Amino acid sequence: MIGVAGGSSSGKTTISERLVALTGEHHLSRIELDSYYLDRSDQPLEERRNANYDHPEAFDWKLLNDHLAALANGASVPVPVYDYAQHNRSGETRLVAPNRIVVVDGILVLYDRALRERFDLKIFVDTSADIRLIRRLQRDVAERGRTPDSVIEQYLSTVKPAHERFIEPSKRYADVIIPEGGLNRPALDVLLARVRELVSEPGDD
Repeated sequence: MIGVAGGSSSGKTTISERLVALTGEHHLSRIELDSYYLDRSDQPLEERRNANYDHPEAFDWKLLNDHLAALANGASVPVPVYDYAQHNRSGETRLVAPNRIVVVDGILVLYDRALRERFDLKIFVDTSADIRLIRRLQRDVAERGRTPDSVIEQYLSTVKPAHERFIEPSKRYADVIIPEGGLNRPALDVLLARVRELVSEPGDD
């Protein structure tokens, strides 16, 4: 199991997607921490919109750990599908099958001790704050129906403080630190080579 952590829009998804693309879905399963935001169906939209989604308490750590334990034991798991526009789980699930390699990516995957101890390789994607903000602004406006003002307000009120308090300190648990995320081709090539070694090692059914 591989954990890929780092700040919002640091390049975690790029690295995870490259791993999937180059090793093949039949060898690698990917899980996003965002899928495990708590179910907030009992809250009105405005309350959900104002919640702090960068705080550790925003996630269902038990469900994620239970799912990873099930994958490790060879069982498929129904991963929740998150709706960013509604700030809640959509009610749908995505069936994730067990594989030789499981990649979990998200801002706080190295924060939770129980989760952290499951990983055979822990990666932290280290990208400067200004680059992360620009990427987040572009992404949230284009893909998540946000306004630039709302993105900036959220960044200043919750994203930046949570990064400094929870995410950045979790870097000390990483086995590998990758500066600039998916743009760091030499580091990505080294990581891909190690994953290929894992895939080709004896014992693969």
